[in-house]
Amino acid sequence: MTYKVAISFDRCKITSVTCGCGNKDIFYCAHVVALSLYRIRKPDQVKLRLPISETLFQMNRDQLQKFIQYLITAHHTEVLPTAQKLADEILSSNSEINQVNGAPDPTAGASIDDENCWHLDEEQVKEQVKLFLSQGCYYGSGKQLNSMFAKVREMLRMRDSNGARMLTLITEQFMADPRLTLWRQQGTSMTDKCRQLWDELGALWVCIILNPHCKLEEKSSWLQQLQKWSDLDVCPLEDGNYGHELPNITNALPQNASHNPEHVPTACARVDALHSHGYPKEALRLTVAIINTLRLQQQRQLEIYKHQKKELLQRGTTAITNLEGWVGHPLDPIGCLFLTLTEACRLNDDSYLEVSDMNESRPPVYQHVPMAAGCPNSSESYLSLALEVALMGLGQQRVMPEGLYAQDKVCRNEEQLLSRLQELQLDDELVQTLQKQCLLLLEGGPFSGLGEVIHRESVPMHTFAKYLFSALLPHDPDLSYKLALRAMRLPVLENSTSTGDTSHSQHMVSMVPSRYPRWFTLGHLESQQCELASTMLTAAKGDTLRLRTILEAIQKHIHSSSLIFKLAQDAFKIATPTDSSTDSTLLNVALELGLQVMRMTLSTLNWRRREMVRWLVTCATEVGVRALVSILQSWYTLFTPTEATSIVAATAVSHTTILRLSLDYPQREELASCARTLALQCAMKDPQSCALSALTLCEKDHIAFEAAYQIAIDAAAGGMTHSQLFTIARYMELRGYPLRAFKLASLAMSHLNLAYNQDTHPAINDVLWACALSHSLGKNELAALIPLVVKSVHCATVLSDILRRCTVTAPGLAGIPGRRSSGKLMSTDKAPLRQLLDATINAYINTTHSRLTHISPRHYGEFIEFLSKARETFLLPQDGHLQFAQFIDNLKQIYKGKKKLMLLVRERFG
Repeated sequence: MTYKVAISFDRCKITSVTCGCGNKDIFYCAHVVALSLYRIRKPDQVKLRLPISETLFQMNRDQLQKFIQYLITAHHTEVLPTAQKLADEILSSNSEINQVNGAPDPTAGASIDDENCWHLDEEQVKEQVKLFLSQGCYYGSGKQLNSMFAKVREMLRMRDSNGARMLTLITEQFMADPRLTLWRQQGTSMTDKCRQLWDELGALWVCIILNPHCKLEEKSSWLQQLQKWSDLDVCPLEDGNYGHELPNITNALPQNASHNPEHVPTACARVDALHSHGYPKEALRLTVAIINTLRLQQQRQLEIYKHQKKELLQRGTTAITNLEGWVGHPLDPIGCLFLTLTEACRLNDDSYLEVSDMNESRPPVYQHVPMAAGCPNSSESYLSLALEVALMGLGQQRVMPEGLYAQDKVCRNEEQLLSRLQELQLDDELVQTLQKQCLLLLEGGPFSGLGEVIHRESVPMHTFAKYLFSALLPHDPDLSYKLALRAMRLPVLENSTSTGDTSHSQHMVSMVPSRYPRWFTLGHLESQQCELASTMLTAAKGDTLRLRTILEAIQKHIHSSSLIFKLAQDAFKIATPTDSSTDSTLLNVALELGLQVMRMTLSTLNWRRREMVRWLVTCATEVGVRALVSILQSWYTLFTPTEATSIVAATAVSHTTILRLSLDYPQREELASCARTLALQCAMKDPQSCALSALTLCEKDHIAFEAAYQIAIDAAAGGMTHSQLFTIARYMELRGYPLRAFKLASLAMSHLNLAYNQDTHPAINDVLWACALSHSLGKNELAALIPLVVKSVHCATVLSDILRRCTVTAPGLAGIPGRRSSGKLMSTDKAPLRQLLDATINAYINTTHSRLTHISPRHYGEFIEFLSKARETFLLPQDGHLQFAQFIDNLKQIYKGKKKLMLLVRERFG
């Protein structure tokens, strides 16, 4: 395809473009770019002509007439109406066209005073932003919007005045986003992705306003524009406590004679503006000035703290000095200084831009670049300065801002900075900077997040300390442990009274104070605290003293049982590697932490409790037989009676444990004896849940077994359910105690109530078993049980089932040694079966009446079958058939209204 492209220039800038391809985009189409490149590379091939007005000026009247007529002929369909109209106006003496001197010339370029600006298709910018916003700022469109922001930054660096124009267009579309109204009406907050885009928008405006080239009138017009947007109802508020009452902390330009102090984030924003507008040298100079000021401030703060130290340590709390944090601040001051300094140290090697096979760009390579001559400390390098300012910012004590997004941003910003720090290869010079700054942070009092005394609501230092610990460990282990241990605290969860003393608080379950600030990221912060502890435990493997100190710090500062359990599991894993020997100190730390978790979660419901208990027994087994004995003896401070019997004691005396620990006879006996004592204590405390486990654990010891049995019998009268009692009774029969089983079964029967319609009740099998047991013991036992059955069971089918089973075989067959079966079958006409027979017949009569009250025709067939079953029982005694006939007659009389049903009854039973 061939396309027609027209490009207008003015003073080396493209001012307008048209192309036949009709492509619409923020960027020029490929054809415009191709023509521009052709014009740049082959200027001789594109003929440069004079403006057309100059050419016309050289023509005489005939030539001009010829020129116009040929022009009209060549395009007569398009041009003729315009030519006619213009001819009329020129010939009319008072027309507008004749009032003006000269005529326009599109080929002559603009006047020297005119504004000149690159061509920007404003409509297209609006369309694109609108489209991306309508897609909800999700991954793809968010990426597109970020690339538009990057485009604005690129324009600023090229000093292209369209940068501000483009940002204005983008902002207008952001303000017109219909979701803003919706969110405001619904009271919902903006999505995170959207927030991040608004942040970038704000940062870019700061950058534009601080353009050093900017004229005053431009600034005031922008101010008006920003004010106008800000006043709109839908304009989102900044989430976080960055008010206007911020202190003027630093004086960022010492060479400024007036000494007008400027607050740090603003000063850093100036650095960003210089950097963004293509003034790298000036940006570096200002950065160095800011850092020198921060150093002076750090020194001054140390002096102040030395005078107040004694009083502050006695009080144990401090007022916060930095009302705003530099990390997580909307202007990202620390990130901005760090970037400016590291960019000056980047190796100018294009290869770092190459993308590796994994589709991830390789980390940048930095070198030490000495500071520019003439700086007060020109012996230093920009790289060590970058590290220093990042450490200053991350270690600054600051209050946690309000609002979910602002708190989330603090975490995110911190992680971004730390990931950049991890790209630095630590050489001697950087390690020295690290050590120096860490010592200052430890001594820094209330100005440092790692000082001795901090405010209850200051941002925790766990993530930062984890980086410092790992970075310093190979070079200065004492300092790295000191830092990490100091950072372990999380004052917002701690009692305000606790001071530096750890001795008495070792096993206290922490109380969360009632006044509780809204920390939305608390879960994340606690997991970071746990990560720091885990990192230290791993590093301290084999060092008894350090492990003891870390354990105390964990017990004092971590307040969530699930996190302590995670640490216990971590310590256990590190202590018991598959390929080498066990580290006993670390294993004991794991056990200590496990015991703490048991104590913390004993009275609170915890869904992971079973897993925790099982794990603890495994851990104690690894530690050895003494640890097992210890947890069995102090079970009541660690476990519920059910856990103690069914999991702890059962595992401790199991065959697996004996083999695992290669126990000798006295050790086995000691464990078994502890388990029995535990079992009886638990059975006394909670007989319903523990009686059976206690009997099982005491099986091999006669005295203990008798005691457990007595506990079960005593409890039977109280709160035991029939199913618990039946279970113990069956266990007794299984162990060869049929009379005890019978006694417990009888007690269970007295707890049971089976209604007439409960023919699928789970206890039916237990009842049938109890009757079979008493029948097998003999006539007397059966006679003792039947009254209980009659009293508890009102379900006809169950009663007839028992009756049938009792009449099939003679009682006493499977009896006790010394007892014989008479061999005679029992008669239903005599006691004790007569009582059972009468109860069964009565149950059938009552059930029949109950069923007939609400019977529907679809159940008629089922009912006739039920009566057939009833007849079998009625016919057992001598006069049974008369009794049944009488019963049927009664039914026909009472329910004669149910004609169809009674017809069916007559058909079957006469």
